[in-house]
Amino acid sequence: MSTAILTGPPVPGSPLEGDLRSLGFDVRVASGADETAGLLAAVPAAERVALVDPRFVGHVHALRLALTDPRFPASAVPGAVSAQAGARPALLAALKAAHTADTSRVADALDAEGTTPHRPELGSLVATVPDDPQARNEARQAVAAVDDEDVRLRSAVKARDGFFTTFFISPYSRYIARWCARRGLTPNQVTTASLITALIAAGCAATGTRAGFVAAGVLLLFSFVLDCTDGQLARYSLQYSTMGAWLDATFDRAKEYAYYAGLALGAARGGDDVWALALGAMILQTCRHVVDFSFNEANHDATAAGRSVTGSPTAALSEKLDSVGWTVWVRRMIVLPIGERWAMIAVLTAVATPRIVFYALLVGCAFAATYTTAGRVLRSLTRKARRTDRAARALAELADSGQFAESFAAAFADTARRLPAFAPLAVAVAGGAAVTCAAAFAPVGSWWPVVAAALYVATSGFAVARPLKGALDWLVPPVFRAVEYGVVLLLAARSEVNGALPAAFGLVAAVAYHHYDTVYRIRGGTGAPPAWLVRTIGGHEGRTLTVAVLAALLASGGTGFPVALTVLAVAVALVVLVESIRFWVSAGAPAVHDEGEPA
Repeated sequence: MSTAILTGPPVPGSPLEGDLRSLGFDVRVASGADETAGLLAAVPAAERVALVDPRFVGHVHALRLALTDPRFPASAVPGAVSAQAGARPALLAALKAAHTADTSRVADALDAEGTTPHRPELGSLVATVPDDPQARNEARQAVAAVDDEDVRLRSAVKARDGFFTTFFISPYSRYIARWCARRGLTPNQVTTASLITALIAAGCAATGTRAGFVAAGVLLLFSFVLDCTDGQLARYSLQYSTMGAWLDATFDRAKEYAYYAGLALGAARGGDDVWALALGAMILQTCRHVVDFSFNEANHDATAAGRSVTGSPTAALSEKLDSVGWTVWVRRMIVLPIGERWAMIAVLTAVATPRIVFYALLVGCAFAATYTTAGRVLRSLTRKARRTDRAARALAELADSGQFAESFAAAFADTARRLPAFAPLAVAVAGGAAVTCAAAFAPVGSWWPVVAAALYVATSGFAVARPLKGALDWLVPPVFRAVEYGVVLLLAARSEVNGALPAAFGLVAAVAYHHYDTVYRIRGGTGAPPAWLVRTIGGHEGRTLTVAVLAALLASGGTGFPVALTVLAVAVALVVLVESIRFWVSAGAPAVHDEGEPA
């Protein structure tokens, strides 16, 4: 149990002690700074501790935000400051340094000690320490004037969501979240229910019948409602967890890509082979996300050395458009966020064919990718901020270079430093274009794709031979992703061997999971997966070369090529999943509380 220490005698008639106990705190009372320090030191080291001014007047949810949010080592609002186990020594030192139990001064001293307390946005919520009876009465009236529960419900919804989610899901999903909270359900349980529902939807789609397609569409929408509910439940009850962040991030992709596979299986039952379209849709969607991740990692801490993003002409135009209400929703819709995307998939599944679903997905996602990437390229070219060493390291980790590329990078390091700023991207594109063209146009079973893949190994090493700090170097990891996935698709599709494309789908899904896992580790501040893992699964260039060799040896006929791709997919999936699960359930996993793409 957590402990709340009142820093003075309780005010008669105050509900504060009851409010703190309702939040799960054991309440103790001190009579001054020295006794407060003694009580603080006596609390078991693993427990969260809160210091609360007994004169505090405010909403229970204001206390909840300040005292129970697990995402932050320390938090504070007027009249209260809290610290988790890791920040307890700093809180005790701050209390002694402040020479007073005044919580505002303790919070300032805590900041001076190097532990900056999180100060939640309270909006209309009240949190204050009145100095006299009149001020206390006014504060109580202010509390009574605002519905604490209504604010809590509204704050459970993400501030920035897509049109479909905002107007067709969130108006009722927040109440489902409250229903779940009152029955003791956790966000992880709702996340798991969403995954199971989506997998059942994929199974319905795989039947290939009209009834199955209709059921699949309905279940996919219900899965999305649950997907919104889990995050709203986490925000409503502040039940954030490392495991929950990982589950939410990975299950979203697993649900969508499993549904693609279900559609492809259902189409095959009707005599229509759409595996190439399904794989193409997965590749396009994954590459879109890699563009997002790569751009954000390159730029989120690059403002100190130059102008901020808002200082560029492109960003200024974006802000001007956002000042016109309807343009905000149009711009959010055309990037096809998950809400709009899943709604489109569900409706088209019910009323059309899987081929139509994938055509619509490919066209919509291609337009969205072009729109967002073009805007980011313009921003990158018009602003003059320098990339930090941290950003360059993150981009290198996102590149997913294996032993071959690292060896070439070391050999080309001196030469690469003397080339123009655009060289890394140009070399990556040139090498990628060579192997992609070879995979697309060389005769089936030819060794030309192997030669081009060997060249790609060298160029991919050259592209990362120097720190990726150029204006457009954030495009290097997305280029690598597009090349690797695209080569697998082309070689499998052109082999015309039965089962090659489903096997290729499985391989790309396994590799994509590894790349998503890499992103969330980087966002958590722990860096990429261990080097042994990247080398074991070959790095992007090693896998590209391996698939090219397998195609040259086995793609001319028989079942050897699909079997080889399946074995490779299973091997990659096993290695990646075992290490990923080990990491995310360990005590050292980062507290990633990513809001994900706008819903």
